[in-house]
Amino acid sequence: MNIEAYFERIGYKHCRNKLDLETLTDILQHQIRAIPFENLNIHCGEAMELGLEATFDQIVRRKRGGWCLQVNHLLYWALTTIGFETTILGGYVYNTLANKYSNAMIHLLLKVTIDGRNYIADAGFGRSYQMWQPLELISGKEQPQVPCIFCLTEERGIWYLDQIRREQYIPNEEFLNSELLEKNKYRKIYSFTLEPRTIEDFESVNIYLQESPASVFTSKSFCSLQTPEGVHCLVGFTLTYRRFNYKDNTDLVEFNTLNEEEVKENLKNIFNISLEKNLVPKHGDKFFTI
Repeated sequence: MNIEAYFERIGYKHCRNKLDLETLTDILQHQIRAIPFENLNIHCGEAMELGLEATFDQIVRRKRGGWCLQVNHLLYWALTTIGFETTILGGYVYNTLANKYSNAMIHLLLKVTIDGRNYIADAGFGRSYQMWQPLELISGKEQPQVPCIFCLTEERGIWYLDQIRREQYIPNEEFLNSELLEKNKYRKIYSFTLEPRTIEDFESVNIYLQESPASVFTSKSFCSLQTPEGVHCLVGFTLTYRRFNYKDNTDLVEFNTLNEEEVKENLKNIFNISLEKNLVPKHGDKFFTI
C-alpha cells in the first residue's frame, strides 16, 4: 500500500507538512468527493471485505467505493500514515422507524486529536447525512456546514450526533411522498463512546450486515457521492441529486428513474465506477433515506 497512490485516488495534491485542522478538512473533503459510499459488491455477488489490504485494493487500485467499515478504515490508515493522532471509534446508528439506536455497533468513525483538541472525522455515512468538515468534540455546540447544521451532545459518557436539516423542494411531483425522502427537520444520526476500537471489533457485524435479510444493505443497492454543491444518490433504479441550500434555506431534490443500462451508464459517468461483475439493482422494503 502506498500513501501517494491514495492521494492520487482522491485527487489531493496539497502540502501535507502541517498536521492541522486545515489539512484534515482538506483530506476529508477530497475523499468524500472522490470515493463513493456504496455497497454494490453485495448486489454483484461479492463480499464486502474488511481487511485493509483488500480495502486498499478495492478503493484505490480498482477505483471503487465502500461502506463505513471500509472507507473510514482507509481514512484511518491514511491519517495515521502521515502522522495524525487518530483513533477508531464505534457508533450505533439511529433507526427512525424503530425510534432507537441500533443494538449492535455497526458504524466505524474516527477521532482525530490536533493540538489537544478532539475532532470527529467521518467519511462513511454518505447521502445528505455526510459531514463535510470534521466536527469539534464539544457538547451542545451547533456546527453549521453546507449540508446542514450538525450538533454533538454528551450524556453520561455517550455522545450523540444530530443534524438540523433544511426544507426540501422536489420539482418531480410524483416523488413528493417518496420513502427515500427524509421527513424530519431534526434528525438523529448515531451515538458513540470514546472507547478506542480496532477493525477486528467489527468482524461479526461486517458479516451480518451483508448476509442478514434484516439488513438494509442486503435490501437495497446504493451508491452516493458528494459534490461541491450537493450529493448524488443511486438507490436501486432511482437516481437523485440534492443541491444544498439552492434558495431560501431550501434544498433542491431531483429524482430520475433509470433502466438497467442507464444505471450502468450513470455509475460510470457520475460515480466513476465500472463494475467487473453484473449488478442486480435492488430497492427492497427496508427504511433508507437520501
